[in-house]
Amino acid sequence: MKRYLLPLLVFVVMAGFLAIGLKLDPREVPSPLIGKPAPAFDLPQLAAPEQRLAAKDLRGQVWLLNVWASWCVACRQEHPLLVDLAKTGQVKLYGLNYKDKRDDALGWLAKYGNPYLQSVSDTEGLVGIDYGVYGVPETFVIDKQGVIRFKQIGPVTPEALRDKLLPLVAQLEQAP
Repeated sequence: MKRYLLPLLVFVVMAGFLAIGLKLDPREVPSPLIGKPAPAFDLPQLAAPEQRLAAKDLRGQVWLLNVWASWCVACRQEHPLLVDLAKTGQVKLYGLNYKDKRDDALGWLAKYGNPYLQSVSDTEGLVGIDYGVYGVPETFVIDKQGVIRFKQIGPVTPEALRDKLLPLVAQLEQAP
């Protein structure tokens, strides 16, 4: 009887951890990068690979970095919202095309619209790793000093845009 007690106890503890884990929302995983400088990057622009864009070029402005890919189903969900957001001019929106083929990405933007001021190509996914990307889409709010202030895991929703991203952008725009 005693030899079954230890395995039973281990099973009960593991089942408890699993039950707790299943109740967590993966979109609420805190990013260790919040409040820290955005990782540096210097990548080729998707539309013009002979030209480059670096994170340091965006200093002095509040901006969103949206990590996306043509193969991403969830990216297609949020894309009309991003296209509408870009039309308002409320915030500068840049894209990080993640682990994608250039032709596929350009075709996707031609088909669904291009909300990005510029989109850079991260074909190897190394910049995505630096940003702690779990999967696409993810969106970062970056302040004038180049500090990450917010990370949206998963598609941007109208509620997230209205209640979190845009109020934060407006607040950061007012900061010196």
